Amino acid sequence: MPRLFTGLELPPDLAVGLELMKGGIPGARWIDTDAFHITLRFVGDVSDDIADDLDRELSGLRLDPFELRLKGAGYFGGTKPRTLFMKVAASDALERLHNAHERTCQIIGLQPEARNFTPHVTLARLKNPPLDALNDFVSRQSMYASRAFEVTRFVLFSARPGRGGGPYVHERTYDLERTI
Repeated sequence: MPRLFTGLELPPDLAVGLELMKGGIPGARWIDTDAFHITLRFVGDVSDDIADDLDRELSGLRLDPFELRLKGAGYFGGTKPRTLFMKVAASDALERLHNAHERTCQIIGLQPEARNFTPHVTLARLKNPPLDALNDFVSRQSMYASRAFEVTRFVLFSARPGRGGGPYVHERTYDLERTI
C-alpha cells in the first residue's frame, strides 16, 4: 500500500540556498536538500487501485504553468513547535492547483483534507527547541525572498510508511501546459 502525496519540486539553486540556512537550533532534525518540496495534497496510505485512479485523474488536469517564490520563515506548533519551514508567497495559481488536487482526491473517494492549505517548504522537524533560538532563526529569515521560479510540473510522490519523511520517490510527473 503506497503512502502518497502530490507536490512541487524546488529548483536546485533554491534548494542549495535553503541548505545554507541550516543550523543554530538545538533539537532540529534538518531535512535533506533532495527532499525539499512544496506539498499540494497529502493522500496517505492507499490501495494500488486508488493510486491508479489518482494517477488517471491527475493526468487529466489542465492548468497553466505559473511563477512562485519563497518568502520568509515560520513554524507550526505554537508553544510546542514541531516543524520549521520557509513560506511560499501568496499565489492564486498555486491555490487553483491545490484546489484541483483536492477535487481530484474527492472524486476518487478520498475524504476532504482536514487541515488548511499552508504552502511551505519544511526545513526541519523539531523536538523541544529553545524558543529563543527558533524565534531568532525566523526573525533572521523574515526578509528572505527567493527569486521567482516557474512551476511547469507537479509530482506524485511516495514516502516511507509510518511518520513519513524522505527519501521520497517520484512515482509520476505531470506537466503543466498552456491552455490558451
